[in-house]
Amino acid sequence: MFSRRVESPVLKEGTKAVSLNPETLLYDESHEWVHLEEASGQKMATVGITDFAVEQLTDLTFMELPAVGTQVVAGEEFGEVESVKAVSPIYSPVTGEVVAVNETLPDRLEVLSNDPYGEGWLIKVRITDETSLSELMDYAAYRKQCEGEA
Repeated sequence: MFSRRVESPVLKEGTKAVSLNPETLLYDESHEWVHLEEASGQKMATVGITDFAVEQLTDLTFMELPAVGTQVVAGEEFGEVESVKAVSPIYSPVTGEVVAVNETLPDRLEVLSNDPYGEGWLIKVRITDETSLSELMDYAAYRKQCEGEA
């Protein structure tokens, strides 16, 4: 089910991702962020892990991401990230099909520390069930959750 290196139809080596404004994103309680957009009449989600999650993990050593074509379900694990402190699952905040994977990220984990909301994106998902979107938090609610965990 997991593939460490896959061909990404969107991000290629040498391309520059645009950093997103964290205040415009949606968040899952397990520290994944979601950027929603419409593409060809379908709702698409770009998914990543938050700066708070990266700071808590510190010193990342390994990441496992799914292959393009994998079906993900909101609330279920789709990958993992390892650090010197722990191995942590990465949960999907949305339900759908993975249409792109950030293929360069597992070999450049420092990008997550430097640009978690841009070049540090993990996967892009074509949403097939919008039910889970109503459970995501806005920026203010997510920051309040983080303050309670710090």
